[in-house]
Amino acid sequence: MSEYDYDLFVIGAGSGGVRAARIAAGHGARVAVAEEYRVGGTCVIRGCVPKKMLVYGSHFAEDLEDAARFGWTIEGAKFDWKTLRDHVLADVDRLNGLYQNTLDSNNVTTFHERAVISGAHEVTLASGKTISAKYILIATGGWPVVPDVPGAEHGITSNEAFHLDALPKRVVIAGGGYIANEFAGIFHALGSDVTIVNRSDQILRGYDEQIRDRLMEISKAKGIGFRLNAPFERIEKQDDDSLLVHLADGGAPIECDVVMFATGRMPKTHGLGLENVGIATSDTGAILVDASNQTNVSSIYAVGDVTDRVQLTPVAIREGHAFADTVFGSIARTVDYDCIPSAVFSSPPLAGVGLTEREARAKYADVRIYTSDFRAMKDVLAGRMERSLYKMICDGATGKVIGLHMIGPDAPEILQAAAVAVKAGLTKQAFDDTMALHPSMAEELVLLK
Repeated sequence: MSEYDYDLFVIGAGSGGVRAARIAAGHGARVAVAEEYRVGGTCVIRGCVPKKMLVYGSHFAEDLEDAARFGWTIEGAKFDWKTLRDHVLADVDRLNGLYQNTLDSNNVTTFHERAVISGAHEVTLASGKTISAKYILIATGGWPVVPDVPGAEHGITSNEAFHLDALPKRVVIAGGGYIANEFAGIFHALGSDVTIVNRSDQILRGYDEQIRDRLMEISKAKGIGFRLNAPFERIEKQDDDSLLVHLADGGAPIECDVVMFATGRMPKTHGLGLENVGIATSDTGAILVDASNQTNVSSIYAVGDVTDRVQLTPVAIREGHAFADTVFGSIARTVDYDCIPSAVFSSPPLAGVGLTEREARAKYADVRIYTSDFRAMKDVLAGRMERSLYKMICDGATGKVIGLHMIGPDAPEILQAAAVAVKAGLTKQAFDDTMALHPSMAEELVLLK
């Protein structure tokens, strides 16, 4: 008999934790998982999956408007927030069940309660039960940051946005990152008056400047408002339950019905008992790990957003898989963090992989830029003036593609395939030598000048 109750105990049943549990069990390990909320984690339950469904729902606003130019007459079209909300939440329930079924079918024991670390090989459940394990994996993910300003308790985060009783008429979104811009597009398309408030002078820090500037240009043309260099001072709740947002930019306060904080996410490590065993963390609370996802306590590992390396679901899944293969499968694996594609499901969406132009010029002596600035065929017929922009960044000495960025309809779908070429180290010439698929937006990638 083993001296431990389990070979592996996973704290957190999100994408990384579930993948690690499943793979470890497949290698013959006795595995248990503790999840205090719902199996599936941020992405499935209150993140990218339900958000993408809201994005799909919001697209119909422009599609219905454009339909007349394509010969369709649609009378009496109207939108009901509760219908969309409830269908999205129902699908979240479905996915929650599928994730639970994955654990059950792989003989992983699930404890639906909070767990904290009480020893190098021990966790304590909220019920008071202690469980021992040879290895412990922390996969608790991240949590929205709420700024410390008076009246912040009147705001919501993306967690609560999926459960709103009604579509707000006026929304102020704090932040300039991907969550802020995605929800701005959703709320605006569904009929809300939206203002993005950001404490700096730019949105989407870390994305290519030309691409993010194009998004702001299009967003403004659609009617989304921006207040930049505008830190929050306070939020007041008025007698009619509306909110008054005071900013430190010298401008007038903004009256709204909902304030949504999208000011970043922090590792969810508070109250996990890390101090009980001396697990090292960063200044932001992120768990420090090595290339094998191991902490400074040899029996404890961590993957996903709780380590604050790359906050993306596919990364957490790869890390969880690599951990399980390495520790239980005798297959040493590490994750390659180079050329990770990312997307913002804004309106329109943008996507990128590799270096931005600024990063490339800081690293390479000779940088060549190729672009295509065009209107999608569908937008032309619909009478829409917004322009897509595709941008390829190359090492001038070798012709190797070191960055690829785009904004326009279906940009994330197009970029995923192109990211394979960038990851493989192909050159601009390889793109030029590839025949165009006409007529398509994707063909612009092999016609860049």
